[in-house]
Amino acid sequence: MTGVPAKRWVYIIPVAAIMYMLAYMDRINTAMILPYMGKSFNLTSSASGLASGIFFVGYMILQIPGGHLASKWSAKKVVFILMMLWGLSAMATGLVQTSWELYVARFVLGIFEGGVWPAVLVLLALWFPQRERARANALWMACLPLSAIIMTPLTGWLLTMMSWRGVFVIEGLPPIIWGLIWWFTISDKPSEAKWISPEERAFIEKTMAQEDASKVASAGFRSAFANKTVLWLIVAYFFWMSGFYGYTMWVPTVVKSFSGIASSETVGWLSAIPFLFALASMVVNSILSDRTGRRRLHVSVPLAIGAIGLVGGQLFAHTPTMKMVFLVITAIGVYAPYGPFWAIPSGILRLEVVGAAMGLINALGNLGGFLGPYIVGYVKGVTHNSFTGFLVLAAFLIISMLVCAFLRGEKTESTLEVHSSIGFSK
Repeated sequence: MTGVPAKRWVYIIPVAAIMYMLAYMDRINTAMILPYMGKSFNLTSSASGLASGIFFVGYMILQIPGGHLASKWSAKKVVFILMMLWGLSAMATGLVQTSWELYVARFVLGIFEGGVWPAVLVLLALWFPQRERARANALWMACLPLSAIIMTPLTGWLLTMMSWRGVFVIEGLPPIIWGLIWWFTISDKPSEAKWISPEERAFIEKTMAQEDASKVASAGFRSAFANKTVLWLIVAYFFWMSGFYGYTMWVPTVVKSFSGIASSETVGWLSAIPFLFALASMVVNSILSDRTGRRRLHVSVPLAIGAIGLVGGQLFAHTPTMKMVFLVITAIGVYAPYGPFWAIPSGILRLEVVGAAMGLINALGNLGGFLGPYIVGYVKGVTHNSFTGFLVLAAFLIISMLVCAFLRGEKTESTLEVHSSIGFSK
């Protein structure tokens, strides 16, 4: 690969990262805004958890169709259409008048955002060979903590300037605007890009053809659903996302509980601190994963760290400073696995079926995004403290860690291109 131009890192990753950063903004801004919506709807802790989590019920609907259409039709067009629709849905959230309308708005937003994730993973699989894929995934997925770093302070500042309704409307506009940039910048594959050099195009196409030829021929996209690794990855992702979103959705609430903090702007700035560390952990962990090829190790170890952070924060953090330390530890643990985890499906499945497989993993796995926030809210409402809820979230992360740790080991990870049916180690 020495001497081969690499413009794909400049043209594809930043545009895709900003695109999904805007999607993630429309997801996490609810965590910032919910404490200020309570007066309008008299939302209980359980109802707030439902408002946060119902997004993920809608989120699963277009996962498989979105990934399949991206593989068979066009990832570029799928994402563009969904960007327009989710931007309008996000703006509509500012118009809701009842708690039930809020639930519906969040559900619809989830539907339109749902097909984007697998579609972009398909796009990256067409542009970045397996040896680069964890880094490409992580650099794109860096938009998740980066969105929190930028958008939580921004949302906090906007809440000091206008009502929560105005914040929803304003923050729904950027996806519609960025959609135009996406349309004129992104190409589905190297053969369609005008900016790519002949050397880089030849390198990508040759490498991709070799990788795809080494995988067992597919009997159709339904075959991905019978793949043992795909099924276990669904289990792992479900419990990971339960802990992940249970944590991220409640970070602003934890920060808001710090004594002496009343300003929403201050809450936003402090809530962004853990995500700075999360961003660094994603990049470093993905680089190490690509160097070693040990995907499962670079998924399971961070999940264990995340569980330790959740439990330690409840047992040992009695001051705002210590609570922030454990929020940081947990953020590192729950964000670092992203790049290595999503390099696994595209390493074992052919390109024509990997979109549907990743859609399936993301769809069923993200139901954990409903479970996590709801459990924290429900338990907090019953017990009047968050300890038990966060203990459950830690248990979810441990389950995910164990599933990933016992996937077949280093031989599997170093020869992902050769085997398309991988199960548990014996």
